[in-house]
Amino acid sequence: MMNPKVDFYFNKASKWQESLNLLRTLALDCELTEELKWGHPCYTYSGNNIVLIHDFKEYCAFLFFKGVLLKDHDHILIQQTEHVQSARQIRFVSALQIVEMKAILKAYILQAIEVEKAGLKVELKKTTEYTVTAEFQSKLERIPDLKAAFKALTPGRQRAYLLHFSAPKQAKTREARVEKCIPQILSGKGLND
Repeated sequence: MMNPKVDFYFNKASKWQESLNLLRTLALDCELTEELKWGHPCYTYSGNNIVLIHDFKEYCAFLFFKGVLLKDHDHILIQQTEHVQSARQIRFVSALQIVEMKAILKAYILQAIEVEKAGLKVELKKTTEYTVTAEFQSKLERIPDLKAAFKALTPGRQRAYLLHFSAPKQAKTREARVEKCIPQILSGKGLND
């Protein structure tokens, strides 16, 4: 059933409006509950996230929360970035593409529901498995409050910082990133808060 709180997303002026409405209909046809999460239409089964609809400049997409657990017989699931562990997208560049793939897309949604019914979980990489740069490690060792504040962050926030700090090739840039983020970490905020 359509959720009026989500209507604005489908009524906004967007080059993807027709495609987004087709994706909405598809998700609702699979008897999922429509909710608004993270500012996007999210479709759930028994309170668990199954698929999210989102649009970008170049495409719109279905994002399957546990997409890594789906059997991708049609080779259409995409890992959005190298650091995304669980979610996978199916991207669309036209409404016609969605219409032509309707049966396949429904099969992927039903498969995602079965994954949830079975209680399958994605084994996520532990925060301790991420590299702590020398620049950040030295700050953690020298500033006890920073170490305590970092440990108090959620694992997702910790990972975001560790990835952010390790991305640059030059030590000078890594050092600058660490310095810039120290006040945020000390105030208990994540990288993008």
